[in-house]
Formats: sequence, C-alpha cells, structure tokens
Amino acid sequence: MYRDLRDFISALERKNLLRRIKVEVDPVLEITEITDRVSKAGGPALLFENVKGSSYPVLINTFGSFERMALALGVENLDEIGERISELLSIQELPGGIWDKLKVLPRLAEIASWAPKLVKKAPCQEVVHYEDATLDIFPILKCWPGDGGRYITLPLVFSKDPETGARNLGMYRLQVFDGRTTGMHWHIHKNGAENYRKHQQMGKRMDVAVAIGGDPATIYAATAPLPRGIDEMLFAGFLRRQAVEMVKCLTVDLEVPAEAEIVLEGYVDLAEKRLEGPFGDHTGYYSLPDMYPVFHITCITHRKDAIYPATVVGKPPMEDCFLGKATERIFLPLLKLQLPEIVDINLPLEGVFHNCAIVSIKKSYPGQAKKVMSAIWGMGQMMFTKVIIVVDAHVNVHDMSEVWWRVFNNIDPKRDFLFVEGPLETLDHASPLPAYGSKVGIDATKKGPEEGHPREWPEEITMSDEIKQLVTARWQEYGL
Repeated sequence: MYRDLRDFISALERKNLLRRIKVEVDPVLEITEITDRVSKAGGPALLFENVKGSSYPVLINTFGSFERMALALGVENLDEIGERISELLSIQELPGGIWDKLKVLPRLAEIASWAPKLVKKAPCQEVVHYEDATLDIFPILKCWPGDGGRYITLPLVFSKDPETGARNLGMYRLQVFDGRTTGMHWHIHKNGAENYRKHQQMGKRMDVAVAIGGDPATIYAATAPLPRGIDEMLFAGFLRRQAVEMVKCLTVDLEVPAEAEIVLEGYVDLAEKRLEGPFGDHTGYYSLPDMYPVFHITCITHRKDAIYPATVVGKPPMEDCFLGKATERIFLPLLKLQLPEIVDINLPLEGVFHNCAIVSIKKSYPGQAKKVMSAIWGMGQMMFTKVIIVVDAHVNVHDMSEVWWRVFNNIDPKRDFLFVEGPLETLDHASPLPAYGSKVGIDATKKGPEEGHPREWPEEITMSDEIKQLVTARWQEYGL
C-alpha cells in the first residue's frame, strides 16, 4: 500500500492515469470547470502545477474512476475488500472447541497490527506557522459561481468525544471566512456534530485538527459510514493492511496522520456560529446557507513541498461518485450480516447515494420485501434513503433497464408501495421540512396469493438453451 499521497501519485503516473498541467490556472472556478469536463468524460487525475496566487500544486479528480478507486485501496476489484470483511465477520461463527478458536489468533494479531501508531517526528510538521499562520498561502478553490466563497473540499477533520476520548474522523467541508477562520459544516446526524453537542453540554472548548492530504486509504476512511465507536484510523489500517503513523499536534490535544501534506490546528468556539454557504453540492443543486460553528486556526503545519488535494462535487457523475460506489461494495457484507436474504445492492449515481437503493433478495415468505425496506431504514445512514426498490434474487440490480422493466411491470401501486416518514439527509431540498420527510419502498418482486395476488403469475419470455447454443455456434461459424 501507499505510505502517503505522493506514493499514490507515482502509482497513477506509472499507469498513465494522471496528467500534469503546467500552464497557469485560476483556483477560482477555472480548475473546477476543467475538472468537471474531465471527470464527466472519464478522464484522468489532474495535477495543476502552476496555480495563480499560490506556490502549491493542486491534485484533483484523484479517485474519479473505478480503476483509480480500486488502485487507491490496493485491490483489483472493490468487492475484494467486502470479502475480507466477510472473512473477519466469520470469526464469531467458528464451530468447535477451544482449539478451533485458537486457529484465529494470528488473524486477531493482524487486527491489532492495524491500530494507528504514534511517532515523534513527521513530514507534516516540517514547516510550522504560529502567529503567521494563514490559509491565504494555499490554492483553495471556489468551485461554482453561486458558492459563498472558497471551500476546503477534501479535509480530514479530527475531533474527540469529551466523555470517552474516542477519536472521530470525518470529511466536513470548510468554507474559508478569512486567513484564520472557516465554517465547520457538521450536519446534525454526523458523529462530529454529536461530539460538538457533548462539548457544549460540558462547557468545554472543542479542539479540532484538519489534515489535508494523506494516503488514499485514510482519505477514503474519512468518508466511510462506520458505526459509532469504530475508529476510522483502525479502518484505514485494515484497508492498508498496515498501521497509519500518527503524530501529536502542537497546539491541540489531538493526533493527525504523520504523512499528511497540510495540518490546520485549532478549536471551535461553542458559542459562535456564522452563516455558511451556499455551496454547489453533490446533489447537483446549491445547498442553502445556514448557521454553522466556526473553526479558529491556532497553528498551521505542512511539508516543505506540500501538495494541496481537493475535489469538486456537483451533478453526477463526478469524483465523489466513485468514493460512494466503493462504500456500496465494501459495506455490502455488513448489510448481509443483518439481512442475510440480501443478494446485492446498487446505489445509483443519479440517486446521489442517499436518495435511492435497489436491493435484490432471496424471497422465501410473504411481506419479506417490506420487511427488508423497514430494516434498511433502521440501519445507520441508510435511514436517509428516500426510495428503496426491492427485486427478486435473479435480477441484476446494476442493470437499470432491467430494474425499471421489473418495476413498471411487476407492481400494483396500492399493494406494493410502502410510505413511511422519518429522518432525511440534511441536503434533501424536496422535503417540506428540513431533514425530515417521507420515504417510499417499492416491492417489485414476484407476488403470489398469500400477498394478495390470487391470479396466476405469468412466466417470463426466454429462448430455449438448445436454440441459444445453436445460434451461438452459427455466429461463430460465420464470424458474426
């Protein structure tokens, strides 16, 4: 795996998956317009080496394809990571006595080796700014014309639970207000926001550290919807098969990845909020301005030759879609652990990952599709899913033409639609109330009399295997 972001850049270059741009470009709108065109054309990662107003290069579209996403996590196929998770989950199911259990000890030792390790010296602290600390030296992007300002779009935000001391790593955008303050865009459902509320209740100042850049597994881990209490840095170690080295910050009681490019240290004033936004978001719409906490910078450290990584979000497909699809494949085994009837899941790009989920199931009793819908709405961030479509096991959930054919032909709307109300993603703009509204489940599975369909269910039209083989042989014979 990659020690740092530079290792990954080298790997991208070896595979001809990165382009260096040497002409001067503007971080205000120009870089993101170029990136949007390249991303939607399925183009490479981009390293802008000559950015107006800054001496630091910008790396963007780094994860913008399935190939680069798999390369970032060190696998040929993203499903391989899900298979590793399935193997770990099988530990608790081992049969037999104590000797059978002892066989897994090497695997448990491997898990322990993934825990982050503290080091005393780090590349991310080669240069230190205290009184002279300012964000103005970095090529921070303004992504869209209607944005409220420039935004740090790929930050690794570290905080702690003030009661337990447990670390949280999340990716929350930072609107730059001036050289030493930014917004802290914590949605109410996120763990970072929960830590913030606990600090408010206890009256403690909240230390925060923001790492920019790092090895790709750590960047991905910041986006992963892990259950509360699971350390994102341990998960990054699992992805890397090697512990992430961490270093203590200089002015706050937190640790950050030692191999990061840039680190912003500071605190959130519990009594202060400012208007943050608008921001051109991954829904393809501007998220509305609202009041959010303010992050005050006390110290900036960075590598001597720091690289500034960023991303731009908007109407899909864009780079963040591939981070989301990685989550779909990686966390499928956890979904199956809770709901073993699930065969596969597709979170289509157009649904921006919290608006639509298509699930195939091995159906064995009436009402099972609706049971699965209700269970999914009760699982972590899946609670935000506005539309769940359930199909039979043999349906390819990734073939949207087939999915829509099943939906349009297999449903009776009165019988097969399930409407519920509950939490929605804060970014949902269609619900009458913020972060709360209705959701729908669509049962597109085959129905029988026990589900209120007394009529005979017709067979699908398929050609016989004999004729298929005959035609295949003829095509091969005549080179068709």
